Amino acid sequence: MKYIEALMDMTLRLDETQIFMAGGITNCPDWQQEMRKLLEDTELTLVNPRRENFPMDDPNASQEQIAWEYSALRLCDAILFWFPKETLCPIVLYELGAWSMQEKPIFVGCHPEYARIQDVIIQTGLARPTVRVVESLEDLAHQVRIGTRHFIRTISSTTHCGA
Repeated sequence: MKYIEALMDMTLRLDETQIFMAGGITNCPDWQQEMRKLLEDTELTLVNPRRENFPMDDPNASQEQIAWEYSALRLCDAILFWFPKETLCPIVLYELGAWSMQEKPIFVGCHPEYARIQDVIIQTGLARPTVRVVESLEDLAHQVRIGTRHFIRTISSTTHCGA
């Protein structure tokens, strides 16, 4: 597994399957590191918008962060969404809504105590009937493993064909 953290270079690599980890950052546990451990034995590149040290005193930090995430979401091959119980994650809800209307593969999970779990399940079911919302990070990691096997095969065959 490879790992990219917010503001690191997001150069598109055709030989890698890049997964963006969308989900709560503020006022919630660092679930991204747990997901990183759950997928550490894969060939995936995990893209984490949570950075170790966010410069709260820098007035340009939010603009830079949002622009980086905007670009990274578009470059990645798929997006996993995690909704922790500690916060409503309004930006992540916005991103899920936006990406549910696209073709890009998504994987969705909510902590069983997430306040809007029914909304996420119903809306995702309407927009993406084949996407099953799971209720644990372990199940979400399992979905990513199964769902990305197709990407890895596709990328490998495309790369070897000289495309």
